[in-house]
Amino acid sequence: MCKIFIGADPALYDTSTRSIRLHGVVTSIRLETLFWSVLAEIGRRDEMSLSQLITKLYDEIAEARGEVENFTSFLRVCCLRYLSLQISGGIPGDVSVPIRSLDADAVLAREQNSHKPAVPAI
Repeated sequence: MCKIFIGADPALYDTSTRSIRLHGVVTSIRLETLFWSVLAEIGRRDEMSLSQLITKLYDEIAEARGEVENFTSFLRVCCLRYLSLQISGGIPGDVSVPIRSLDADAVLAREQNSHKPAVPAI
């Protein structure tokens, strides 16, 4: 089993740090190459640069939750959820479909329902 994971190209888990300007303040974000690639794909779907996407995510999470404690972890979770939602059909695999065109409430409801434990039949 582990060979599938161990055999991955080491470049996927190499890390790189990028400087991003969030509202005039330069901040550094360190992520693995694979996460940078997924974020770039998410941004391309809605015709945004990586910086634009990260700024948008930061602004929206700050507005919804207040202070952002661990933004880098949030970005990693965004990537995993994006891929998971693609697999489950919540987000189309066709990358030409913008994410902004999706009904977010419907995607979230479907995701939430997929995580509910099955009720055993009596």
